[in-house]
Amino acid sequence: MWVLKKNYLVQLMNYFLLDLASPSNLLWFWNFGFMLGISMVIQVLSGFLLSLYYNDSVNYAFYSVMYLMLEVENGYEIRFIHSSGASLLFFLIFIHIGRSIWFKSFYMLEVWESGVVIFLLLMMVSLLGYILPWGQMSFWAATVITNLLYVIPYVGGSILEWVWGGFSVGGPTLSRFFILHYIFPFVILVLSLVHLMFLHVNGSSNSLGVTSINDKVESHWFYLLKDLVSFLILMLFFVLMLLLVPFIFMDSENFLFVDIMKTPEHIKPEWYSLFAYCILRSVPNKVGGVVGLLMSIVILMLLPLLTKSYFKFNDFLNSYFVVFHFVVFFMLTWLGGCVVEWPYSSLGGLMSILYFILFFV
Repeated sequence: MWVLKKNYLVQLMNYFLLDLASPSNLLWFWNFGFMLGISMVIQVLSGFLLSLYYNDSVNYAFYSVMYLMLEVENGYEIRFIHSSGASLLFFLIFIHIGRSIWFKSFYMLEVWESGVVIFLLLMMVSLLGYILPWGQMSFWAATVITNLLYVIPYVGGSILEWVWGGFSVGGPTLSRFFILHYIFPFVILVLSLVHLMFLHVNGSSNSLGVTSINDKVESHWFYLLKDLVSFLILMLFFVLMLLLVPFIFMDSENFLFVDIMKTPEHIKPEWYSLFAYCILRSVPNKVGGVVGLLMSIVILMLLPLLTKSYFKFNDFLNSYFVVFHFVVFFMLTWLGGCVVEWPYSSLGGLMSILYFILFFV
């Protein structure tokens, strides 16, 4: 053991995982970062197993997924773990971001900005993964989302044809999306390590928002056991979801093979993208909608600059504004899944305006 501790990498891991001093008053909300790491590892491993059976041809992609589900032993379990795991990952991310906003952890600038970049990449990777099963909803979602590139001045049309690999969504598009969906998770894992390094430079924030230099404990065993308990609870919740409601996050249209002559009645992305999709379709101008879509996430990067606070604890009035902002986010997610008609379209426009205004408040 003494010989191992002389190794630089072992010393680094020992510092980050065991000897790291953390504030003694961290709440359970601080465990979601650990659970996010576990979820990300589950996604990478299950995605690797799925890639062994996936065929990225437009003629066989859909049937390769069906073959995995019906013919490969326990193949359906791997697909359920990956598809439901994506929803679990974003559920944990939203809680993690919400905690950071509530307790004003975004003042740790490097940690916050690296986290938002990871969130942006995860949104992109999830969209690429939504397209890969090559069902009816996958094809039309790819068509709608890639067409947003056309709004880029002067070069939008050329970029769109380059992404498609032709004049419409087809075989080259699917192959490119599969390659990107396979590679980018490893980029995200590296960025997650950078995120952790930034976090451990100055240590975690805490629920009081004050420095706790003189009130810290070592992560081992105190927080290691706490993380272990949260991991067991997470796995219990995840297994129950897989056993009881494995199809809850899947769209029925995606169990149909692609029909380019028939558009689904209601094209929509996965639930975790609905808030941004609602903002996109609430703006009558296409360029304005794309800008709103991008800014719905990019504005998180500007949050430390938009808010000025001399006190980092939650005052009474500010807590009401934050809760109201969370309600607006939930409303946008719900409205994004509703049909485009009154009153949902009008409510979507109102909630979109409130979403951006409340960042300044």
